[in-house]
Amino acid sequence: MQARRASRELALILFSQFDKKITEYSDKDFEDIILKSIRVLSNNSTDELKTTVGALIDIKDFIDNYEADDESNLERPIGVKNLPVQIPTTADMRDKIDTILDIVEKTIFALEVAELSVLESQDDVKDYVITIAKSFKEHQEDVDAQIQKYSNGWDINRLVKMDKDILRIAIIELLYIKEAPMKVVVDEALELAKKYSTDDSSAFINGILAKVIMENGID
Repeated sequence: MQARRASRELALILFSQFDKKITEYSDKDFEDIILKSIRVLSNNSTDELKTTVGALIDIKDFIDNYEADDESNLERPIGVKNLPVQIPTTADMRDKIDTILDIVEKTIFALEVAELSVLESQDDVKDYVITIAKSFKEHQEDVDAQIQKYSNGWDINRLVKMDKDILRIAIIELLYIKEAPMKVVVDEALELAKKYSTDDSSAFINGILAKVIMENGID
């Protein structure tokens, strides 16, 4: 995983933990919240793994019960091993497996972020998160004004906070940091939206970023 991708993930968690005006935060405050964010990721990973184990147990129970309740096994003597049976449809199993795969993917990603944050890319990850946070601290009013301008009449205070924070991070990268390619910034914002927000968030975020890019002549 790239360090910048891990930085965006941590920045989103960091933004969600701001509990006072960002203008009052020091660099030390940002570092403390980053550490807290890594702990959040680790704890979430643990919870997700527990959910995965539960889903796997459900699948095993479903298979065991389905097999035991099949007519061919109901007629067998007690204590004799059940015969394998055909599963008539794949839909139920596919849905259960898709759920597990989704959880596993999120867990692996969270663990990769945590690993990058404490091992060889520690400084790169932390420094870029702090760069994003400090830039937002300096340009918060302008960034939020951009979001408000292109939100089609929506009051920025009524927007889903997750969407607003994803937009803030992307706009900061596009207008002020200007180190990552525009396409990468947009694609990563959409991935965060798909992962953390509502079904409609990706289209909403993509629409606003497209206007920001066009109006500011970003290429």
